[in-house]
Amino acid sequence: MLFMDHSSAFNTIIPSTPTSKLEFLGLSQPLCQWISNFLTDRPQAVRVGKHTASTLTLSTGAPQGCVLSPLLYSLYTHDCVATFNSTTIINFADNTVVRWCQENNLLLNVSKTKVLIVDFSTKRERSYQPLNISGTPVKSVDSFRYLGVHITQDLFWSCHTNTMEEKARQRLYHLRRLRDFKLPSQVLKTFYTCTIESVLTGSITSWFGNSTMQDRRALQRVVRSAERTIHTKFSELQDIYSTRCRTRARKIMKDLRNAFSP
Repeated sequence: MLFMDHSSAFNTIIPSTPTSKLEFLGLSQPLCQWISNFLTDRPQAVRVGKHTASTLTLSTGAPQGCVLSPLLYSLYTHDCVATFNSTTIINFADNTVVRWCQENNLLLNVSKTKVLIVDFSTKRERSYQPLNISGTPVKSVDSFRYLGVHITQDLFWSCHTNTMEEKARQRLYHLRRLRDFKLPSQVLKTFYTCTIESVLTGSITSWFGNSTMQDRRALQRVVRSAERTIHTKFSELQDIYSTRCRTRARKIMKDLRNAFSP
């Protein structure tokens, strides 16, 4: 698995390139022109501390923080396809798992690019040639945090669950402090849901089903600690996992029906 990082990906988009790609995807010419105008000749104030030094006019990149920018970037990279059938490409924002770059004006940040080797063959001492990009060696790692999930060479989830357990337990302290200040029960419940349960259940459909019973129990103990802290019953992690899996399955089936409906 090659996890690649682009330097300032949003800032390097040239408006003419996404416009031609949007036209290829079937967007109307007026809409493409509107997007091109949106990305071109944008005033950008230059600030030094609290002072505004000057205003620049930009005709490259997509505005940071704009709700349209991630969508434009996804459309911009839609034609990044695998060369071989054995290769799978996964995109998310400006992080990519195998990439074309030069012709799309994207600079690869080799120092942040990592390679993770997953090998279940019987040859225990198999050696691998170091991967180089533009003459720079790519660092090989035993685990990598991808979209909030820790992936390891053995594809076990203990590294991820241990990290999530530690992070959630740290936030239990703040829950106890809020309880000591005698905040309303509903506020404490909301705090738990937003800051503790969200950590324990992040991307739960991807890892919980294959985690060990020991790891599941460790995470559930955090929930039990929160229940004892504010004397409230919370949902079991297993129930949350099952509910989200059913929701995801229904969405997939709905998408399939829409895709094949006349």
